[in-house]
Order: sequence, then structure tokens, then C-alpha cells
Amino acid sequence: MNLSNIRIGNGYDVHRLVEGRKLILGGVEVPHSMGLDGHSDADALIHALCDALLGAMGAGDIGAYFPDTDPRWKGISSLLLLKEVMRMCREKGFEVANTDSVIVAQKPKLSPHLEEMKKNLATAMDVETDQINIKATTTEKLGFAGREEGIAAYAVALLVKNV
Repeated sequence: MNLSNIRIGNGYDVHRLVEGRKLILGGVEVPHSMGLDGHSDADALIHALCDALLGAMGAGDIGAYFPDTDPRWKGISSLLLLKEVMRMCREKGFEVANTDSVIVAQKPKLSPHLEEMKKNLATAMDVETDQINIKATTTEKLGFAGREEGIAAYAVALLVKNV
């Protein structure tokens, strides 16, 4: 096996919780009294995943491709951003081996929504659901997530170059 054909990337994203917005994570509208503030739908999970994929390709970060100063991305579903990042992956000759993500939120309880999130990500990425893993955790009321000021997400992606 040629290890230069295997690439790993990591991603991180955080958004502030605010009133008057829907909470969208993994393309799922999660019932909650607050939502994430941002230029797009502020889906922290997908943003972290996009950064992980871009990092694995050596292609920078999500802000370089979808800046919050560009009105084209205002209110856009992050699933569309993920599809575009996947197009870039395939254009560069990469396929996804797997991804692993964790969402950090004190509330709401996310476990009932994780399977739907996996399906949404797998569909947008055109991969099998068993190539996607998503976990959720709290911070035991510590830090900004514990105080319910925001939600963070971490992701890693393993890509394999087609030869």
C-alpha cells in the first residue's frame, strides 16, 4: 500500500446559540428554543466535516470557498456546501474511506437525531452510512457549550486517492 495515497484531515466549528433561528445539525432541524447564528444555516457539524475533508485534500478551509462576506451563501443549506466539497474531492481523485464527528452541546439531547444526520451526510457525500460516524456529548456544564452559549463540532475524515 502506498501511504501517500491516504490522507487525513480534521475540522472544528463553533456557532453561538441565539433566539429566533432554527437549530440545524447534520441537515436535521432539531427541536430547540434556540438555533445557531451564522451566515448560512450555521450547521456546525457539516462545517467541521467540510474543513476535515478540505484539510485531507490540502485545500485550505471552508472560509476560503464559502466566505461569510459572499451573499450567495446567505441562509444556504450546509448540505449543499458539503456536496460541493465532495465534488472537489472527487475532482482531485479522492474517495472517502470514513469520517468521524462529535457534536458538543449541553442541550438539546441529540442522540435521537444522530441516525437521520448520518443518512443526510451519507446522501450528500454519496457514500454508505457505515462510512459516517457521529457522536454527541455534553461538557458537564463546563465552558461555553456547558453554559448553553453555543455548540461546537469536531470531525476527522480519511480520504484515499484513486490510482
